[in-house]
Amino acid sequence: MTRVKLNITTEGDTELKFVKDTLAKYLSGYGIDASPRNVSTSREFRGGMTTYDRAKRDIQNWLKQNSSSEWRFTTMFDLYRLPKDFPRYKEALKMNDPYEKVRLIEEAFKQDIGDYRFFPYIQLHEFEALIFVDPGILSLEFPEKKEAIRNLVKLSNEIDPELINGNPGFAPSKRIIKEIKRYENTKATVGPIIVDLIGIPRLKEKCRHFSEWISKLEGLAVSV
Repeated sequence: MTRVKLNITTEGDTELKFVKDTLAKYLSGYGIDASPRNVSTSREFRGGMTTYDRAKRDIQNWLKQNSSSEWRFTTMFDLYRLPKDFPRYKEALKMNDPYEKVRLIEEAFKQDIGDYRFFPYIQLHEFEALIFVDPGILSLEFPEKKEAIRNLVKLSNEIDPELINGNPGFAPSKRIIKEIKRYENTKATVGPIIVDLIGIPRLKEKCRHFSEWISKLEGLAVSV
């Protein structure tokens, strides 16, 4: 069986580390060689994706560089900080169902790129939403924060990780930082470690849209 080459465009170092350390290892067992690359940023701006045009240009360049049929391309962006110039973004904001919202943007994104090998994934919230599948594992990194972690576990039992409140003041990372201040300066390394310990199978169980994406990736080897 020919191994599939999968390029994943990420929006930041946290997602990049997750793909390299967790997702790539998981997909390797399905005959898929995954490699991530962050969207490029301007010299004036350090951080995540700034505009849709920048992301589009990077993806199209990657498509041109790897033109053979065994290559596939996807993204790991999040709706929470998605640039407002994404295709159909304003229309999607008017929708009440979060899942329909991201599907509308993903489909418009896919059509705009216009290559059958590309299918985007947009998370409903920032990366830390995945930690709320099992925030108790934070105790391995912050053993002194027992009460704070109990509060996060209690919250996780009351919410769907993918539907956690998107208000900036109540974003997943903000909720964790409120309880564990030290997370703010360590999240780029600690976040992916915690999600790796939770594991892809459990993430799929609790996160519907994430699960749909992973299932699509798992099936790539038989579709090429």
